[in-house]
Amino acid sequence: MIRLNSKKVIQLSLGIALTLSAACSAVKPVSSRLTVPQNLNVKNSPLDKGESENWQHLDLIKDTIPGMSVDRAYEELIRKSPKNQIIVAVLDAGVDLYHEDLAPVLWSNPGEIAGNNTDNDGNGFVDDVHGYNFLGESYHERLEYTRIVSLGIGDDAYQQKAKQKLEEETASAIGTLERIEELRAVINLADRTAKELLGKDDYDPADIQDLKVDDQETQQALSFLSNMLSMSGSLDAVMEDLQGAETYYSTKFEYHLNLDFDGRSEVGDNPYDYEDRGYGNGNPHIVNKEESHGTHVAGIIAAGRENNLGIKGIANNVQIMSIRAVPDGDEYDKDIAFGIRYAVDNGAKIINASFGKGFSPNAEWVYDALEYAAMNDVLIVHAAGNDGMDLDNPDNPNFPNDHQFQNGREFVDNVLTVGAIGSQYGPRLVAPFSNYGAKNVDVFAPGAQVYSTMPDNHYEFQSGTSMAAPAVSGVAALIWSYYPKLTAAQVKKIIMESGLEVPVQVRLMSNPAKPVTLNEISKSGKIVNAYNALILAREVAKGKVKL
Repeated sequence: MIRLNSKKVIQLSLGIALTLSAACSAVKPVSSRLTVPQNLNVKNSPLDKGESENWQHLDLIKDTIPGMSVDRAYEELIRKSPKNQIIVAVLDAGVDLYHEDLAPVLWSNPGEIAGNNTDNDGNGFVDDVHGYNFLGESYHERLEYTRIVSLGIGDDAYQQKAKQKLEEETASAIGTLERIEELRAVINLADRTAKELLGKDDYDPADIQDLKVDDQETQQALSFLSNMLSMSGSLDAVMEDLQGAETYYSTKFEYHLNLDFDGRSEVGDNPYDYEDRGYGNGNPHIVNKEESHGTHVAGIIAAGRENNLGIKGIANNVQIMSIRAVPDGDEYDKDIAFGIRYAVDNGAKIINASFGKGFSPNAEWVYDALEYAAMNDVLIVHAAGNDGMDLDNPDNPNFPNDHQFQNGREFVDNVLTVGAIGSQYGPRLVAPFSNYGAKNVDVFAPGAQVYSTMPDNHYEFQSGTSMAAPAVSGVAALIWSYYPKLTAAQVKKIIMESGLEVPVQVRLMSNPAKPVTLNEISKSGKIVNAYNALILAREVAKGKVKL
């Protein structure tokens, strides 16, 4: 599962005028695709509640917010609901199958009878009504490099590389936990001092901004607290953020980096034996409330647009197939390979893959599955990852990928790798956590502070390329629902070619002193745009444009 780490001037060419009668298509004829003016008047003020909860759907030109023009596409282009329903497989953690905004859009296996402990449709999976669960009741899992060291996987050089990574991450986790305790002590000191000096228990940043004390350590603590309050709004929010960080790193230390922990023991198979099959069960529902990743991803793609509930998904005629294969930790190559094949064999046209890792001892199993998906015309949308690193660098592998060796040739044409942007247009457009690469990242899409579904009918903001990938999966589903004869390779090209080229330079976390264009850090140099994608899809479908 991908998680956040704690860390030309070019215009778009005009599209071809659409001359066919409006009665011929569900998409209205328009003269051109959207382009970004160089003198765009952008929004510099903070987003309001409605904008922040919907920004990925907004339009850069109309709303001055760098969304994907989804709402504009529905308002100006789409004349009726599509007849073609697209199955999107969420290959991820489990999905809350009972969520108010997701239950109506779940895929249901037409050949399976729920709860009779029988493989009714003969597909090799028992009771797979809404998908399949390759993890059984397991949840926590080690990271792959931890497993490599613990189990002695690979040759000596591979094990040494994994060991070095494990030692670095363990030291980092311990150091971060110690730092969190130090910060908590500083905040508590400042809080006690502020209450004493102000003579009240409740205060805001302005109250303590000008407080002065003789003790330098206490003065620094007050200044630190003032800054934290300015960012978080309240002391409770500050402490909640600290607690969240502590929980994350404690979990990482207890499970992800623990050589002695074996999360797979609850599943019962040998995850490094491809022939050891028949494990898991037909219930891809979440095993606890903390398992929120797949639910959040599914909502971005397909939450109901007309039900007046929490959010609107990108696509309006989609079925979500839940495939539970990504634990709290690193996924196993076998589960991903089997999950891809399950999705393909059971009718999915798009597989959203919001996960990734730096070590993949059985990558060939996944490569074979990617080829299987390509042969069956299935599009795979993959998150680029959240390490803020250049994937073109051979020292920064990210699995799975569509090239057998880093910077090698692409051996399939159906994998779309997505980086993340935020809602602020300008130098900070690319999310600081997002991986990038002129060869290995295809496009960028909204992925920072995206509001979506959470377990138990809740809704929250989450950030990551994990959120950018389903935004693109939603656009792909929207295209295919109106133009079902397009191939997966064509849909990929349409999304890449039709994106917005933005006349700004951005700053990357890895080298903030050197501004770059999106062309320098992605293959297309573009932000995904649903409005333009629908126009180009229509042109390609009608033979007006060849890709």
